[in-house]
Amino acid sequence: MKNTRINLLARPIGNPTPECWEIEDIDVPDLQDNEVLVKVQYLSIDPAMRGWMNEGKSYVRPVNIGEVMRALGAGLVVDSKHPDFAAGDSVTGITGVQEYAVLDGKHLVKVDPAFVPLPAYLGTLGMSGLTAYFGLLETGQPKPGETVLVSGAAGAVGSVVGQIAKIKGCRAVGIAGGEEKCRYVVEELGFDACVDYKTGNLRRNMKEACPDGVDVYFDNVGGEILDTALTLINMKARIVICGAISQYNAIQKPVGPSNYMSLLVNRARMEGIVVFDNAANYGKAIKEMAGWVAEGKLNARVDIAEGGVKAFQDTLMKLFKGENTGKLVLKIL
Repeated sequence: MKNTRINLLARPIGNPTPECWEIEDIDVPDLQDNEVLVKVQYLSIDPAMRGWMNEGKSYVRPVNIGEVMRALGAGLVVDSKHPDFAAGDSVTGITGVQEYAVLDGKHLVKVDPAFVPLPAYLGTLGMSGLTAYFGLLETGQPKPGETVLVSGAAGAVGSVVGQIAKIKGCRAVGIAGGEEKCRYVVEELGFDACVDYKTGNLRRNMKEACPDGVDVYFDNVGGEILDTALTLINMKARIVICGAISQYNAIQKPVGPSNYMSLLVNRARMEGIVVFDNAANYGKAIKEMAGWVAEGKLNARVDIAEGGVKAFQDTLMKLFKGENTGKLVLKIL
């Protein structure tokens, strides 16, 4: 059996380019005890991938040159030498960008595609949803009646943050790029308002959408939007730093927010969120979110790109061009 995979060939400077990747065809190895062979069906395409390509200290080690590109995946068990898995099981795990993955069973999670479609386990009921859940509820600590402002509101994490804010009795305001995305955030996701950062005066539009100020700001983009949001925060506000997609491909060192003194004036708190820190509570969070999905309170929309592993480069760049709505996944087989 042959496996096609994408290896990291060179570390990018600025945007990733096709020259960063090597397409390799290899034989699928024989299984050892406790290993599982997974036919990868969907890959999660995440902004964090850009950080994994860089050399240097981070919350996880970088992908090594010549190594298969790291990615979360969902697929079907083809063969198993692990007692907890059998052929035909649907699973999720860190499969890498490849058609087949041989993994230790302890790194896989069995899922039920009869409850929600398999790609949803990479989004709302996967790492994106868990990041939103813990980032908002544990770090942001919203209270009923407060205003929660979310950047990247049409993306995988931001879309879930706003919906959970509404479930918890808050006013949810999104920030997204373009009229179509803003309409999706309000009409399909149920946010109270959405600011289009591509048109008009950003601060004025944000202030109009948040007339009572901002109690929780959940940041996925960094840059000017973070800097502007800091001018609107209320006393004891909480700023959750989840990502900075506007900065990931910057060639020059990004400039930090100039309005950081607002944290002092308002006795506010800014804190980062890495979902892995909450691993012990994944089960509780997924159970609660699955209940919200079943009740129709949580939208599980997924943006599926076609083309298999060879379409990885083009699909990854959709993130940085703002071309996806909802959770972006790549269909493999």
